[in-house]
Amino acid sequence: MNKSIKSQLEIIKRGCQELLVETELETRLTSGNPLRVKAGFDPTAPDLHLGHTVLLNKLRQLQDIGHHILFLIGDFTGMIGDPSGKNSTRPPLTREQVAENARSYTTQVFKILKPEQTEVVFNSTWMDKISAADLIKLAATHTVARMLERDDFDKRYRNNQAIAIHEFLYPLIQGYDSVALKADLELGGTDQKFNLLMGRELQKHFGQAQQCILTMPLLEGLDGVNKMSKSLNNYVGITESPTEIFGKLMSVSDQLMWRYLDLLSFESLQTIQKWHEEVEAGRNPRDIKVMLAQEIVSRFYDRASAEDALIDFEARFKHGALPENIPKKILQAQGNEIPLVQLLKQTGLTASTSEALRMIEQGAVKLNNEKVTDKSTQIARGTSVVIQVGKRKFANAIIQ
Repeated sequence: MNKSIKSQLEIIKRGCQELLVETELETRLTSGNPLRVKAGFDPTAPDLHLGHTVLLNKLRQLQDIGHHILFLIGDFTGMIGDPSGKNSTRPPLTREQVAENARSYTTQVFKILKPEQTEVVFNSTWMDKISAADLIKLAATHTVARMLERDDFDKRYRNNQAIAIHEFLYPLIQGYDSVALKADLELGGTDQKFNLLMGRELQKHFGQAQQCILTMPLLEGLDGVNKMSKSLNNYVGITESPTEIFGKLMSVSDQLMWRYLDLLSFESLQTIQKWHEEVEAGRNPRDIKVMLAQEIVSRFYDRASAEDALIDFEARFKHGALPENIPKKILQAQGNEIPLVQLLKQTGLTASTSEALRMIEQGAVKLNNEKVTDKSTQIARGTSVVIQVGKRKFANAIIQ
């Protein structure tokens, strides 16, 4: 195989879950023409987190080796709601909501992608022009049985959960987007495989060369177990402050750190392998986390912000200093005192009193920088205390 083709394939396959069909992609790369690389994003929420950037990072890598990115904003499909991985019908968005979220997306994605090598496209451009007759013809290309092969639809059908007819249109429209854009390669998460294959099938139906497919893993959140998600509060938002991004990344486990390096870092595979060997030889994994955290902060802000975040982190967690601008919470005591477990819940430092009890038992709670182990601790009315849970959660509670 041509060395440049081999090196391109190594970059393309880095961190991926699956590449279909590799021999077809080799043939396209051999032609020397830039690939038309499609990735679709439904603007269902205004803010992106690091889980979303797994695909964006891969797109940037493809840009760096000379390929053309089709950044597809699904403003039409966003009004349907992607049912992938969902156990219920997703509420559709209005045109206004989709447009506002799309504006936010484009601002954020160019922190990673090169604007001059990115073509931003909206699928409403062609879908708004499709007649009802054309949509019926598109729907006629697949059967209900074929749609029910999709895991989430199958589970809902077997559990007697509702599946709306318009949800069957989603994978068809996503597939038709590949036809409209003449995509050579489409990227998506592992939960998107059915939709990505639909693009191949519809391109064949319309007489086009079939796109190749690259699926990327779903990034685990800070807990190392569940998919990164705002609803699970295990996420790192790319618009969060540099100190927050840095601190969150420093909190990941040593094992998860390598996963994040594979999927989020632009460091070479050779460099990461060298770090692996150094850690095995005794180097502190914390050193590697610092480099990862600084790289990510620099990407979304700048190098100076990354250096400041490191200094702040060292001051707080290495030298025991408290952070600046600790949020103040004014609370009302029912009597002369308020239980610490209630205080933790009311300040939002824990989600429940049971979590508060668990944090105290684990020695993760401090009052005015002193560890608290007594679950029956009461805080007197008229006092002000700085409460800390874990390494990163703080509140200044004023009891009235």
